[in-house]
Amino acid sequence: MNATTSFRAMGCTVVVAGATRSQLDAIVSLFEERERTFSRFLPASELTTVNASRHAAVMVSEVFARAVSTALAAAEQTDGLVDPTLLEALEAAGYDADIRALEADPRPAGDAVPGRWRSIRLAGRALLRPPGLTLDLNGVVKSMTVDEAVALLPGPGFVSAGGDLRARGELDVALPDGSAVRLRRGALATSGTTTRRWRRGGGPQHHLIDPRTGRPSTSAWEQVTACGATCVGADVAAKAAFLLGEDGPSWLDERRIPGRFLAPDGSAVSNASWAAAAEPVCT
Repeated sequence: MNATTSFRAMGCTVVVAGATRSQLDAIVSLFEERERTFSRFLPASELTTVNASRHAAVMVSEVFARAVSTALAAAEQTDGLVDPTLLEALEAAGYDADIRALEADPRPAGDAVPGRWRSIRLAGRALLRPPGLTLDLNGVVKSMTVDEAVALLPGPGFVSAGGDLRARGELDVALPDGSAVRLRRGALATSGTTTRRWRRGGGPQHHLIDPRTGRPSTSAWEQVTACGATCVGADVAAKAAFLLGEDGPSWLDERRIPGRFLAPDGSAVSNASWAAAAEPVCT
Protein backbone atom coordinates (compact mmCIF):
# COMPACT_ATOMS: atom_id res chain seq x y z
CA MET A 1 0.00 0.00 0.00
CA ASN A 2 1.33 3.43 -0.95
CA ALA A 3 2.06 6.03 1.72
CA THR A 4 -0.89 8.02 3.05
CA THR A 5 -1.65 11.54 1.89
CA SER A 6 -3.99 14.01 3.56
CA PHE A 7 -5.84 17.18 2.58
CA ARG A 8 -8.65 19.35 3.95
CA ALA A 9 -12.18 19.18 2.55
CA MET A 10 -15.74 19.36 3.88
CA GLY A 11 -14.53 20.78 7.18
CA CYS A 12 -12.36 17.75 8.03
CA THR A 13 -9.08 16.04 7.19
CA VAL A 14 -9.28 13.48 4.39
CA VAL A 15 -6.67 10.70 4.40
CA VAL A 16 -6.00 8.53 1.34
CA ALA A 17 -3.80 5.47 0.98
CA GLY A 18 -3.17 3.26 -2.04
CA ALA A 19 -3.62 5.93 -4.74
CA THR A 20 -1.28 6.91 -7.53
CA ARG A 21 -0.65 10.60 -8.15
CA SER A 22 -3.33 10.82 -10.83
CA GLN A 23 -5.84 8.90 -8.73
CA LEU A 24 -5.12 11.10 -5.72
CA ASP A 25 -5.74 14.16 -7.90
CA ALA A 26 -9.07 12.66 -8.97
CA ILE A 27 -10.05 12.01 -5.34
CA VAL A 28 -9.11 15.54 -4.30
CA SER A 29 -11.14 16.92 -7.22
CA LEU A 30 -14.12 14.77 -6.22
CA PHE A 31 -14.11 16.08 -2.64
CA GLU A 32 -13.64 19.67 -3.81
CA GLU A 33 -16.51 19.37 -6.29
CA ARG A 34 -18.82 17.96 -3.62
CA GLU A 35 -17.86 20.74 -1.23
CA ARG A 36 -18.60 23.38 -3.87
CA THR A 37 -22.00 21.77 -4.40
CA PHE A 38 -23.10 21.00 -0.84
CA SER A 39 -21.34 23.40 1.55
CA ARG A 40 -23.77 25.52 3.50
CA PHE A 41 -20.99 28.04 4.11
CA LEU A 42 -20.35 28.85 0.42
CA PRO A 43 -22.75 31.49 -0.94
CA ALA A 44 -22.54 30.05 -4.47
CA SER A 45 -23.08 26.38 -3.58
CA GLU A 46 -26.09 24.57 -4.98
CA LEU A 47 -27.24 23.79 -1.44
CA THR A 48 -27.21 27.50 -0.53
CA THR A 49 -29.13 28.33 -3.71
CA VAL A 50 -31.74 25.63 -3.10
CA ASN A 51 -32.19 26.64 0.55
CA ALA A 52 -32.64 30.30 -0.46
CA SER A 53 -35.31 29.52 -3.05
CA ARG A 54 -38.87 30.48 -2.10
CA HIS A 55 -40.38 28.14 -4.70
CA ALA A 56 -42.08 24.94 -3.58
CA ALA A 57 -40.44 23.01 -6.44
CA VAL A 58 -36.79 23.40 -7.42
CA MET A 59 -34.88 21.62 -10.18
CA VAL A 60 -31.58 20.28 -8.83
CA SER A 61 -28.51 18.64 -10.35
CA GLU A 62 -28.24 14.87 -10.72
CA VAL A 63 -25.74 14.56 -7.85
CA PHE A 64 -27.91 16.75 -5.62
CA ALA A 65 -30.96 14.61 -6.35
CA ARG A 66 -28.93 11.49 -5.57
CA ALA A 67 -27.86 12.96 -2.22
CA VAL A 68 -31.44 13.87 -1.32
CA SER A 69 -32.63 10.39 -2.33
CA THR A 70 -29.95 8.80 -0.14
CA ALA A 71 -30.85 11.09 2.77
CA LEU A 72 -34.55 10.27 2.49
CA ALA A 73 -33.78 6.55 2.37
CA ALA A 74 -31.70 6.96 5.55
CA ALA A 75 -34.59 8.79 7.22
CA GLU A 76 -37.01 6.02 6.22
CA GLN A 77 -34.66 3.28 7.47
CA THR A 78 -34.14 4.99 10.84
CA ASP A 79 -37.72 6.18 11.36
CA GLY A 80 -36.54 9.76 11.04
CA LEU A 81 -33.55 9.61 13.37
CA VAL A 82 -31.25 10.58 10.48
CA ASP A 83 -33.02 13.64 9.09
CA PRO A 84 -31.81 16.00 6.30
CA THR A 85 -33.99 18.94 7.42
CA LEU A 86 -32.06 19.99 10.53
CA LEU A 87 -30.18 23.02 9.22
CA GLU A 88 -32.41 25.48 11.07
CA ALA A 89 -31.94 23.52 14.30
CA LEU A 90 -28.16 23.50 13.81
CA GLU A 91 -28.12 27.25 13.31
CA ALA A 92 -30.38 27.77 16.32
CA ALA A 93 -27.83 25.86 18.41
CA GLY A 94 -25.10 28.19 17.13
CA TYR A 95 -23.53 26.18 14.30
CA ASP A 96 -23.77 29.01 11.79
CA ALA A 97 -20.15 29.14 10.54
CA ASP A 98 -17.29 26.78 9.79
CA ILE A 99 -16.45 24.87 12.97
CA ARG A 100 -12.93 26.35 13.06
CA ALA A 101 -14.39 29.86 13.10
CA LEU A 102 -16.95 29.32 15.86
CA GLU A 103 -16.37 31.22 19.11
CA ALA A 104 -18.22 31.14 22.42
CA ASP A 105 -21.45 33.10 22.08
CA PRO A 106 -23.20 34.38 25.24
CA ARG A 107 -26.56 34.65 23.52
CA PRO A 108 -29.06 31.89 24.33
CA ALA A 109 -29.71 29.21 21.76
CA GLY A 110 -32.63 29.74 19.41
CA ASP A 111 -35.91 27.87 19.45
CA ALA A 112 -35.95 24.11 18.99
CA VAL A 113 -36.73 23.01 15.43
CA PRO A 114 -37.72 19.32 15.10
CA GLY A 115 -37.04 17.49 11.85
CA ARG A 116 -39.55 17.46 8.98
CA TRP A 117 -38.15 14.95 6.51
CA ARG A 118 -41.61 13.73 5.51
CA SER A 119 -42.26 17.19 4.03
CA ILE A 120 -39.73 16.50 1.24
CA ARG A 121 -40.52 14.80 -2.04
CA LEU A 122 -38.26 14.02 -4.99
CA ALA A 123 -39.60 13.49 -8.51
CA GLY A 124 -36.60 12.85 -10.74
CA ARG A 125 -34.57 16.02 -10.36
CA ALA A 126 -37.49 18.04 -9.02
CA LEU A 127 -37.19 18.70 -5.29
CA LEU A 128 -40.52 19.47 -3.64
CA ARG A 129 -40.69 20.96 -0.14
CA PRO A 130 -42.46 23.74 1.73
CA PRO A 131 -40.84 27.13 1.00
CA GLY A 132 -38.44 27.98 3.81
CA LEU A 133 -37.63 24.38 4.71
CA THR A 134 -33.82 24.17 4.56
CA LEU A 135 -31.56 21.16 4.13
CA ASP A 136 -28.23 20.04 5.56
CA LEU A 137 -26.86 17.10 3.55
CA ASN A 138 -23.25 17.20 4.72
CA GLY A 139 -23.25 13.90 6.66
CA VAL A 140 -24.72 11.84 3.83
CA VAL A 141 -22.63 13.61 1.20
CA LYS A 142 -19.37 13.01 3.05
CA SER A 143 -19.94 9.28 3.39
CA MET A 144 -21.17 9.06 -0.22
CA THR A 145 -17.99 10.77 -1.36
CA VAL A 146 -15.80 8.37 0.64
CA ASP A 147 -17.56 5.43 -1.03
CA GLU A 148 -17.04 6.92 -4.48
CA ALA A 149 -13.42 7.84 -3.76
CA VAL A 150 -12.54 4.28 -2.73
CA ALA A 151 -13.87 3.09 -6.08
CA LEU A 152 -11.11 5.16 -7.73
CA LEU A 153 -8.33 3.18 -6.02
CA PRO A 154 -6.61 0.55 -8.21
CA GLY A 155 -6.08 -1.96 -5.41
CA PRO A 156 -5.72 -2.15 -1.61
CA GLY A 157 -6.07 1.17 0.16
CA PHE A 158 -8.51 3.33 2.05
CA VAL A 159 -10.16 6.73 2.23
CA SER A 160 -10.99 8.32 5.58
CA ALA A 161 -12.84 11.60 6.15
CA GLY A 162 -13.85 12.90 9.56
CA GLY A 163 -14.79 9.61 11.17
CA ASP A 164 -15.92 7.87 7.96
CA LEU A 165 -13.57 5.20 6.59
CA ARG A 166 -13.86 2.67 3.79
CA ALA A 167 -11.14 0.24 2.76
CA ARG A 168 -10.23 -2.08 -0.08
CA GLY A 169 -8.42 -5.02 1.46
CA GLU A 170 -7.83 -5.68 5.15
CA LEU A 171 -6.90 -2.76 7.36
CA ASP A 172 -6.09 -2.30 11.05
CA VAL A 173 -8.13 0.66 12.28
CA ALA A 174 -7.65 2.65 15.48
CA LEU A 175 -10.81 3.13 17.54
CA PRO A 176 -11.73 6.26 19.54
CA ASP A 177 -10.61 4.77 22.87
CA GLY A 178 -7.13 3.91 21.56
CA SER A 179 -7.75 0.24 20.87
CA ALA A 180 -7.81 -1.14 17.33
CA VAL A 181 -9.79 -3.57 15.21
CA ARG A 182 -9.10 -5.37 11.95
CA LEU A 183 -11.49 -4.33 9.19
CA ARG A 184 -11.63 -7.20 6.70
CA ARG A 185 -13.97 -5.49 4.25
CA GLY A 186 -16.41 -2.62 4.05
CA ALA A 187 -16.50 0.51 6.16
CA LEU A 188 -16.42 1.92 9.67
CA ALA A 189 -18.05 5.17 10.73
CA THR A 190 -17.89 6.98 14.05
CA SER A 191 -20.50 9.48 15.16
CA GLY A 192 -19.86 11.54 18.27
CA THR A 193 -19.57 14.88 19.98
CA THR A 194 -15.85 15.22 20.70
CA THR A 195 -14.83 17.39 17.73
CA ARG A 196 -17.76 19.53 16.55
CA ARG A 197 -18.48 21.31 19.82
CA TRP A 198 -18.90 24.96 20.79
CA ARG A 199 -20.47 27.07 23.54
CA ARG A 200 -23.70 29.02 23.23
CA GLY A 201 -25.58 30.73 26.03
CA GLY A 202 -23.00 29.63 28.59
CA GLY A 203 -23.42 25.92 27.85
CA PRO A 204 -21.91 23.31 25.51
CA GLN A 205 -23.52 22.58 22.16
CA HIS A 206 -22.77 20.00 19.47
CA HIS A 207 -23.82 19.11 15.93
CA LEU A 208 -25.75 15.88 16.56
CA ILE A 209 -29.29 17.21 16.64
CA ASP A 210 -32.04 14.90 17.81
CA PRO A 211 -34.79 15.44 15.21
CA ARG A 212 -37.43 14.46 17.77
CA THR A 213 -36.60 17.45 19.96
CA GLY A 214 -34.84 19.83 17.58
CA ARG A 215 -32.01 20.22 20.11
CA PRO A 216 -28.49 18.77 20.43
CA SER A 217 -28.83 15.17 21.60
CA THR A 218 -28.51 14.27 25.28
CA SER A 219 -27.37 10.74 24.39
CA ALA A 220 -25.54 8.76 27.05
CA TRP A 221 -22.76 8.04 24.54
CA GLU A 222 -19.80 10.18 23.58
CA GLN A 223 -19.02 8.26 20.40
CA VAL A 224 -20.53 5.34 18.50
CA THR A 225 -18.72 3.31 15.84
CA ALA A 226 -20.63 1.09 13.43
CA CYS A 227 -19.54 -1.26 10.65
CA GLY A 228 -21.26 -1.54 7.29
CA ALA A 229 -20.83 -2.72 3.74
CA THR A 230 -20.68 0.93 2.63
CA CYS A 231 -19.62 4.12 4.34
CA VAL A 232 -23.12 5.54 3.91
CA GLY A 233 -24.61 2.52 5.66
CA ALA A 234 -22.10 2.62 8.49
CA ASP A 235 -22.53 6.36 9.00
CA VAL A 236 -26.33 6.18 9.10
CA ALA A 237 -26.19 3.29 11.57
CA ALA A 238 -23.68 5.03 13.86
CA LYS A 239 -25.69 8.25 13.96
CA ALA A 240 -29.01 6.53 14.63
CA ALA A 241 -27.49 4.35 17.36
CA PHE A 242 -25.93 7.42 19.00
CA LEU A 243 -29.25 9.27 19.05
CA LEU A 244 -31.04 6.24 20.51
CA GLY A 245 -28.83 6.36 23.60
CA GLU A 246 -29.14 3.25 25.76
CA ASP A 247 -31.32 1.58 23.12
CA GLY A 248 -28.59 1.97 20.50
CA PRO A 249 -26.82 -1.40 21.01
CA SER A 250 -30.01 -3.45 20.72
CA TRP A 251 -31.23 -1.39 17.73
CA LEU A 252 -28.04 -2.27 15.87
CA ASP A 253 -28.25 -5.91 16.94
CA GLU A 254 -31.78 -6.17 15.56
CA ARG A 255 -30.26 -5.21 12.19
CA ARG A 256 -27.14 -7.38 12.66
CA ILE A 257 -24.92 -4.31 12.54
CA PRO A 258 -21.74 -4.41 14.65
CA GLY A 259 -21.47 -1.40 16.93
CA ARG A 260 -19.14 -0.14 19.63
CA PHE A 261 -20.22 2.53 22.13
CA LEU A 262 -17.92 4.82 24.11
CA ALA A 263 -19.25 6.52 27.24
CA PRO A 264 -17.99 9.90 28.54
CA ASP A 265 -16.06 8.12 31.33
CA GLY A 266 -14.05 6.20 28.72
CA SER A 267 -15.76 2.86 29.19
CA ALA A 268 -16.63 0.95 26.03
CA VAL A 269 -19.62 -1.26 25.29
CA SER A 270 -19.80 -3.59 22.28
CA ASN A 271 -23.10 -4.96 21.06
CA ALA A 272 -23.46 -8.69 20.39
CA SER A 273 -22.90 -8.28 16.65
CA TRP A 274 -19.60 -6.47 17.22
CA ALA A 275 -18.44 -9.06 19.75
CA ALA A 276 -19.20 -11.87 17.32
CA ALA A 277 -17.48 -10.23 14.33
CA ALA A 278 -14.63 -8.17 15.74
CA GLU A 279 -11.03 -9.28 15.53
CA PRO A 280 -9.00 -7.18 17.97
CA VAL A 281 -5.53 -5.99 17.04
CA CYS A 282 -2.76 -6.02 19.63
CA THR A 283 -1.02 -2.66 19.82
